[in-house]
Amino acid sequence: MAELNKKSVDDFDAKGRRVLVRCDFNVPMKNGEITDDTRIVAALPTIQKLIGEGAKVILCSHLGKVKNGPNEGESLAPVAKRLSEKLGKEVKFVSDYNVTGEAATKAVADMKDGDVVLLQNTRFRGKEETKPEEAGEGFAKELADLADDYVCDAFGSAHRAHASVSVVTKYIRAKGGTCAVGYLMQKEIKFLGNAVENPVRPFVAILGGAKVADKLNVISNILEKCDTLIIGGGMAYTFVKAQGNEIGTSLVDDTKLDYCKEMIEKAKKLGKKLLLPVDAVITDHFPDPIDDPTIKTEVVDIDKIPADKMGMDIGPKTIALYSAEVKNAKTVVWNGPMGVFENPVLANGTKAVAAALAETDATTIIGGGDSASAVKHLGYADKMTHISTGGGASLEFLEGKQLPGVYAADDKD
Repeated sequence: MAELNKKSVDDFDAKGRRVLVRCDFNVPMKNGEITDDTRIVAALPTIQKLIGEGAKVILCSHLGKVKNGPNEGESLAPVAKRLSEKLGKEVKFVSDYNVTGEAATKAVADMKDGDVVLLQNTRFRGKEETKPEEAGEGFAKELADLADDYVCDAFGSAHRAHASVSVVTKYIRAKGGTCAVGYLMQKEIKFLGNAVENPVRPFVAILGGAKVADKLNVISNILEKCDTLIIGGGMAYTFVKAQGNEIGTSLVDDTKLDYCKEMIEKAKKLGKKLLLPVDAVITDHFPDPIDDPTIKTEVVDIDKIPADKMGMDIGPKTIALYSAEVKNAKTVVWNGPMGVFENPVLANGTKAVAAALAETDATTIIGGGDSASAVKHLGYADKMTHISTGGGASLEFLEGKQLPGVYAADDKD
């Protein structure tokens, strides 16, 4: 793949250089505590490599969506603390909400070789996500002014052309610096790229989650690459309705019925297997709270959903069908749960798919987001070949799109 021909952190000498590393420290937090540090751990190899070489390592990342302006609840201070523990050395945190202001400039000026500084949440600037012409350029230039070289290791943000992800490379390059990708980016591209472009067959793709719209282009692109496409989750009911079945009050996108029919036809034309649910676990309302274990369920064949009930998970026959298909696979990519997996009564489909993947000797790639949470939550994480750190990024990668964070890195000579 062309995207792999990018300079990596191994392709330049970082000793004594100020290296800005864009990480993905967008970790889940509860009451100021980090509840899952997977993304922090994933960033360590690149950071340790640069420290070991004697670089001055300047880290930056966003955290959360920052809707109401800068606030301590979305500060990266807890990340600095956890990073210090993991690296066994102090990570100096610049708490300044301006991100690149005087405090950052001074902290970087005081650095010695091998030191690590973490800047404040890039979204506190308010210009991180904006289009370059709306002043993201100024922020990108200030970030570049702090450094000599740039490494993008934030796969979870690589599909966004933000100031700290791709715009900054223009200014680093202008002063003769190197723009490279880190080890995590390399690993993500290797697994996702090979799975899609050069899979060991049979190649089975499993798509779930709530909305067909989110996965429109993925479905079309992946049908051309895989041998079998398995559809589950809320999005399956639009396909089921497109086949002419009653789906009751199940989640549906009526504007996408023709698209689903087209995809069913496309699979036939290409000689690909498209598996849809044959039975469903139904309830008479959506659980409230979502994890209410007392919700009453029944199992019906997919063409027997009553008008006043909704499908909430795949049923036992579908579980058997999908699990058997996974057993024969040599490569499996999975993105999106099979049902409302946050509820213990409605998680069986997602659990069963995770268990089938854990038992197979195929290369198993989990495409971030809810699938990654489910696999970790169910205790199967160590049985998967690769769990992507980016849900949206892995989806766009599977769509065949170029990711700005990858594209912006220097090509290898």
